[in-house]
Amino acid sequence: MFRVTLLLIATMLLLLANTAVADSELTATVDRNTIGVDETLNLRLRYSGKESGGQPDFELLEQDFDILSRQQSNQYRVINGRAESYVEWMLTLAPKREGRLFVPSLHLHGQVSDAIPITVTEAGSAPDSEDRKAFLEVELDKEQLYVQEQMLVKVRLYTVIGLHDISTEPLQIPGAHIEKVDEQRYERRINGVGHAVYELTYAIFPESSGKLRIPALTYVAVAGRRDPFSLFNRNTQRLRLRSEAKEIEVLPKPDSYSGEHWLPAASLGIVQSWSQDPDSFKVGEPITRIITIRAEGLRAAQLPPLPKINVDGLKTYPDQPQQDDQAGANGISGSRIETTAIVATKPGEYRLPPVTLSWWDTKSGRQRVTQLPAFRFTVSGTPAAMGSNGSPTALPGPARTSQLPAENFWRTLAIAAVASHLLWIFYFWWFRRHLAAPAPVKTRKRAPDARSEAERLLHAAESGDAGRVHQALQAWLKARWPDLAGKSLDEIRMELGLEELEKLHLLLNAALYAQPPRPLNRQQVEILVRRLIKTERPVHGQSRDEASLPELFS
Repeated sequence: MFRVTLLLIATMLLLLANTAVADSELTATVDRNTIGVDETLNLRLRYSGKESGGQPDFELLEQDFDILSRQQSNQYRVINGRAESYVEWMLTLAPKREGRLFVPSLHLHGQVSDAIPITVTEAGSAPDSEDRKAFLEVELDKEQLYVQEQMLVKVRLYTVIGLHDISTEPLQIPGAHIEKVDEQRYERRINGVGHAVYELTYAIFPESSGKLRIPALTYVAVAGRRDPFSLFNRNTQRLRLRSEAKEIEVLPKPDSYSGEHWLPAASLGIVQSWSQDPDSFKVGEPITRIITIRAEGLRAAQLPPLPKINVDGLKTYPDQPQQDDQAGANGISGSRIETTAIVATKPGEYRLPPVTLSWWDTKSGRQRVTQLPAFRFTVSGTPAAMGSNGSPTALPGPARTSQLPAENFWRTLAIAAVASHLLWIFYFWWFRRHLAAPAPVKTRKRAPDARSEAERLLHAAESGDAGRVHQALQAWLKARWPDLAGKSLDEIRMELGLEELEKLHLLLNAALYAQPPRPLNRQQVEILVRRLIKTERPVHGQSRDEASLPELFS
């Protein structure tokens, strides 16, 4: 009898233990077991038990998956009179690679979930790929290219659902220069279904020959409508989109190419202009020659410097070259502007040699030559006296007399004495009149308009008159920032710290005070003035890049 009693007690304890174990459970489920490497899956992890607090170690998941989002909820419900409560985690996972992966077993309060196998296929090859609501596409404009040649890479995001909070991975390619040149949004129909398209265009310039690999890009976005009154926005889904990697062959410079500089471009042109009519050249008077090289499909940094002018009887003063890149849907067009002041020391016929550039036409695949023809002109006047350094001793200006003839000295002295007496008489008359008159009522001057002063500054820059530009610049600065009124141009320049103002100040000083004075580069001044007018004043402690966005100029 005693043995029977012990057996019954042991059986009851065992049943109670099994019941307690059954009451605690950790289960894991996924919404699908086969996905593409550019798709995501949802993992639902549920724990039901008496112990509370804590969470599983999700770091085990990060070996094969990226955790894009994680939500936790506590649930309590009554079914057929029986109450139950549990904690649930919902995770959005994105695979890191293709192949057979596993959602590992997770642990919590002594409970262990089952591992779940996941099959990850190539991008777009999953069984339900035709029903994808969003995907990425990468397109290259060439099948092969030469080293340093421009290639356009278009990355398109297609979607039929609302996406927001889109974060893009920057395109990085070792051994290549990359610039984003265009961004567009439009609609395209695929198999009769309208897709919204977000397109980014990159210009890529490979720096060496061989295989160039365009890596897979990853975009992360949130799908669904956000509820401003919901704390967790459970109606939204976080998506990770992944593009397909591309590879392209980069060819070395052709052996047949004979040019001095390797310039692979879609087009290349050279344009010449002068600061005044070349037919009016005179001895000792400077005239500015401006040569612009513009190439489609090349950056300005790739364009070579032009040969220096070496002609007997001509003195040259080259300015710092200006480089500009203009970005657009067709990539980058680079330009290099070289400005040279030319002063003739003697009259006669002159010939400037032609400017020739060889380049590789990427459209036709052959070498071409662009040439600026030789330029002939005539200089009139008398030979200028040369200083010890080989430059003219003085540029034409107001005539100066070192001494007065003896016979004119007394006459000049008498005229000066009479003039001084007349000035004294006028001064006393004016002083007595204004002393008795009531003080005039001062009228409040109207503050100058910054917009009208900016227009005057632009007109002054177009005229090429350094003195006029200097006056208009001061007027505009004080109208644009009234707190700077009363300060000199040097003080304003130091306080603002603007790059355009610094460069413009140097050009004006060289034109107004240098000996011999350097002619004003009108085209460069116009560019600097237009940039300066659109520049905001940097806030204290804020960098120049944060204060304003750079503007591209053609």
